Amino acid sequence: YGGFDGFDITEKEPFNASRAMQHETATELNSAMFYSAKKAVDMFSDPEFVEGNVLTAPGIVNEGLTTHMLNTCEGRGDALALIDPKGGYEPFSEGGSNGARTEQERISATHVNDVVNNMTSRALNSSYGAVYYPWVRISDTITGASLWAPPSVAAFGAMSFNDKQAAPWFAPAGFNRGGLSAGAAGIPVTNVRSKLTSKERDSLYDANINPIASFPSEGIVIFGQKTLQVTPSAL
Repeated sequence: YGGFDGFDITEKEPFNASRAMQHETATELNSAMFYSAKKAVDMFSDPEFVEGNVLTAPGIVNEGLTTHMLNTCEGRGDALALIDPKGGYEPFSEGGSNGARTEQERISATHVNDVVNNMTSRALNSSYGAVYYPWVRISDTITGASLWAPPSVAAFGAMSFNDKQAAPWFAPAGFNRGGLSAGAAGIPVTNVRSKLTSKERDSLYDANINPIASFPSEGIVIFGQKTLQVTPSAL
């Protein structure tokens, strides 16, 4: 399955998209990392074997794998897939020879349009999946270091926080249930990779992508409560 002896120790992120996942050409027959991730999702497919209600693989944006995650949750009928969108921002682990570029240089000038177009072209329609954007900066509570994390990390943290509160049928969004600056992610969220304008938030939401917004006075908040279902519903 394309592997030899486990993870590539020279890779900062062994599951990176540009080399380990070989962009969109990776299959379970030519990429050990693709096979490993798909195998993990397959293990989740049997609700009698793995109990859970959220499935996510932060940072993995390979469309074959994220579609497989959606199909797996829909097949179970009792779980939600939180998938990260492709495009907009290239994390340090994807840099390769360009790893010396600054964080700002790794943000596409058309980042919102890139993400919207990538998701729209997939024509996904499922109430068993949800997408968020952009990446967030979080603080390691042990070392104090900061790092950029995929949006799904903040999303499933907010869902866990929401379940711990009373009345869990409320959406994990807004300043009460989705206020990331106020601790709704379970970890300190200190910034967003891209500050979205009102127009950009509307563009994302129209494409069923939940924006993570930053406001000068109120802080950082999950500003959407949509699944990937095309027809709006009470869910």
